[in-house]
Amino acid sequence: MSSVHKKRVVVGLSGGVDSAVSALLLKNQGYDVIGIYMKNWIEDDDNGICRSTEDFEDVVRISDQIGIPYHVVNFAKEYQENVFQEFLRELQLGRTPNPDILCNREIKFKLLLNKALELGADFLATGHYAQVVKQEGTQWLLKGADPSKDQSYFLSAVDRNVFEKVLFPIGHMMK
Repeated sequence: MSSVHKKRVVVGLSGGVDSAVSALLLKNQGYDVIGIYMKNWIEDDDNGICRSTEDFEDVVRISDQIGIPYHVVNFAKEYQENVFQEFLRELQLGRTPNPDILCNREIKFKLLLNKALELGADFLATGHYAQVVKQEGTQWLLKGADPSKDQSYFLSAVDRNVFEKVLFPIGHMMK
């Protein structure tokens, strides 16, 4: 009987196609996959419908179809403090901030990564179109293979050491 450790990966599931495909690819590659849904905002549209509720329902369906467990984390407070308030400060200074860059640095690749590690994961995976290579002990962020979908710019403020624990399963693919 083999005692080989099956690598565990937590996949940030948004309810969209890219994160769903990432989870499925990793499961098919033999990883022990756990989905995780981040709630970063509390919102209602003009009809009182919260978009995140629909996204979460998609995550549940995706997880059931793939056959993986899922967890939910609520980072709305941290997002408000570390992303949205900074966004507003930058706007007041006449700058054009990008909240996606802040979210990746402060929420996804800090808080979500820490949560993944708490769940016993070896890696955090997302549906970003980017790639990471390791050369001479250093992690390097590269553009995604699909130039029309590349998201490396949005990851540019993330500490490169974090990428030791991150997988981008679709970064080498064309959408």
